[in-house]
Amino acid sequence: MTESNKTRELPDWIKNHMERYIATDGADGYLWDASLGGGKGLVPTLLLTTTGRKSGNALTLPLIFGRSGASYVVVASKGGAPTHPAWYLNLQTNPEVRVQVKGDKFTAHAHTADAAERAALWPKMVEVYGPYEQYQTKTDRQIPVVVLTPV
Repeated sequence: MTESNKTRELPDWIKNHMERYIATDGADGYLWDASLGGGKGLVPTLLLTTTGRKSGNALTLPLIFGRSGASYVVVASKGGAPTHPAWYLNLQTNPEVRVQVKGDKFTAHAHTADAAERAALWPKMVEVYGPYEQYQTKTDRQIPVVVLTPV
């Protein structure tokens, strides 16, 4: 776990997920039981490391993902909260991120999908994790779809 995650209070289920993912180089933790969050079945996850916009520290979190060509797609839902998640605000300040998918670790450039991209990617992400649709109805903000393109 990164230093900033050790000092930050994360829910136990996130800590456990990350520990399993890191300890097994993604073999355990890559697939997450979506029923824990209201979804169905196992969904693929990656580890996203952003640089804190205020602290400058690395912050790593597991996120559900989909694919779009060679890029990875994640959703900044925060469960439908009225504010964006910290990791999303971080990548707006510094779009260069680190990603781990199973044992594959790489640098990526993150960008928020524009209207046309979002229109194409949102339904695909709802297929991966159905609760995103409900999350969008809980908030007035448009939940961002983020594209992670390996560099």
